[in-house]
Amino acid sequence: MTKVSSVAALEQLIKEKSVNRTADKKYISVCGGTGCLAGGGNAVIDALSKELTNQNMDIEVVRTGCHGFCERGPLVVIHPEGTFYNRVKPADVPDILEKTIKNGEVIKKLLYRDENKVEYEKEKDVPFYKHQMRVVFENNGHIDPEKIEDYFARGGYKALAKVLGGISPDDVVDLVLKSGLRGRGGGGFPTGVKWKSCRKATGGPKYVLCNADEGDPGAFMDRSIMEGNPHSVIEGMLIGAYAIGSTEGYIYIRNEYPLAVHRVKVALEQAREYGLLGENILGTGFSFDIKINRGGGAFICGESTALMMSIEGKVGRPRPKYIHTVESGLWDKPTNLNNVETWANVPHIIEKGVEWYTSIGTGDVSNDPWGGSKGTKIFSLVGKVNNTGLVEVPMGITLRDIIYKIGGGIKNAKKGRTFKAIQTGGPSGGCIPEKFLDEPVDFDGLTKLGSMMGSGGMIVMDDMTCMVEVARYFVDFLKDESCGKCTPCREGLRQMSDILNRITKGEGRDNDIDTLYELGRVMEDSALCALGQTAAYPVLSTVKYFREEYEQHIKDGYCAGKQCTSLIRYTIDPEKCTGCSICAKKCPTKAISGELKKTYTIDQDTCVRCGVCFDVCNFNAVIIPSGSEIREKLGE
Repeated sequence: MTKVSSVAALEQLIKEKSVNRTADKKYISVCGGTGCLAGGGNAVIDALSKELTNQNMDIEVVRTGCHGFCERGPLVVIHPEGTFYNRVKPADVPDILEKTIKNGEVIKKLLYRDENKVEYEKEKDVPFYKHQMRVVFENNGHIDPEKIEDYFARGGYKALAKVLGGISPDDVVDLVLKSGLRGRGGGGFPTGVKWKSCRKATGGPKYVLCNADEGDPGAFMDRSIMEGNPHSVIEGMLIGAYAIGSTEGYIYIRNEYPLAVHRVKVALEQAREYGLLGENILGTGFSFDIKINRGGGAFICGESTALMMSIEGKVGRPRPKYIHTVESGLWDKPTNLNNVETWANVPHIIEKGVEWYTSIGTGDVSNDPWGGSKGTKIFSLVGKVNNTGLVEVPMGITLRDIIYKIGGGIKNAKKGRTFKAIQTGGPSGGCIPEKFLDEPVDFDGLTKLGSMMGSGGMIVMDDMTCMVEVARYFVDFLKDESCGKCTPCREGLRQMSDILNRITKGEGRDNDIDTLYELGRVMEDSALCALGQTAAYPVLSTVKYFREEYEQHIKDGYCAGKQCTSLIRYTIDPEKCTGCSICAKKCPTKAISGELKKTYTIDQDTCVRCGVCFDVCNFNAVIIPSGSEIREKLGE
């Protein structure tokens, strides 16, 4: 690598590298994200490389970052045709080279098939991808994250060259402010407002931080950006540091993300070797460098001030919000913190322009940076939906489009499963019922529904989901992760947990629902940080939209979702039982007895409520009566 000495030299380098990866050049990209690697992606890459060498074929194999469609990995895409193969194994490699590469044939067994068995040959036509709008993820399936030259070839660092080549720091701040970019880490604070405040703050040095402490269960957006395109984050931080007047930055990343840590480390080293980090960058007099700080896995350290305390070597606990971190943050110096996805948006805004960026999304930010939700957002779509993974969509898309067009609809819909709710915003997010599926997905819209954008988690739930159990699960998670510094969060979550656990065990009391609601409102109004203020959302939203389920648990001793085992009593309807014996054969505790072609019965003392009998019965003879029906039968 040769150190780049000027803006003009960087622009020339980008142009040269772009020529090397022309639009019609054939190459094979293989997903090298954590999900696909766990499914054997490295073995596929090795098999491809070996076979290409053996056959003396001059075709590049690119180990990319996450393609998003994680459940279908390992993923292989052949460019420039865009032929898309999923769940590829090393044994498939000879056929791929012989049939597809040499002869242009499509291998049917490797194609994606939707729930209706429709086959798709091209990546762009697969519904999961077709209905997305990829901006931040645009390069994830095309570049090797450990080769800075691949990033150059896709126009990487062009925005940095543009900024250092003639845009003043104040003008950079103004561009970000006018773009309406809001923080993607959960709070949705206007990025330009934060940058402007930090630039104006007195004292120094000033710090620029990247929050990569992604702790929400089921969320992996930031991890996949860092694994797949770490230079986009670095470039965004460089532009931010130039605008704010910072010389030192930190990426605070979870130690549980070893691949992301490795690739960010490699990217930083390569950026330094090219002279894009360090002293006198591109000969402009601007100096900036970035260090990695690995977090120990505390959920609370995703909160901005707790994160800063952790970097300082202290216990990660939030500070009162009247102390503004842009004035007194890390080591009491002016500090600007944005999350991974926010930083990765910045180069696109600079390169493609404010007008382009504001054309995406909802609202009007021309006079008010809080006036809308602009750009795209990456969500981790998981749960009871056919297509799970990472999706990037324009702000304002409806929940229905995400679930049914991109997600492919509810899993096992042909067996009668239907949509019930979707939780957005991570463990502190609210649960939204079906009647709001056509509402736009943006910062303000989700807040009005009693949920939030959060960092981008989306969990789809079907009709077999118990909403009381959902609330209990997330409250227990948040209780364990609370730092305990403030009383509303510490004691409120403990009390909520006790009440919810009682209810799911059939020990609920008449005033429990009102008590939960009151606790939630107190926490929302008085907790110290956003974790405590939003921790009650799973409870408040489920009480608001699914109150009847709480009442069923408390008054009827009945769980509609069949998930609270203490409230379940499987019985066999003698009028429907054909005596096929399948339930008895499958019962793990031998709790079911009877004679062939006669009615079978379940011994309630031996039954462990596993639900196997309910699942295997083909005649709907295994039933779960309500608590009142059980009491009536027992004469209580």
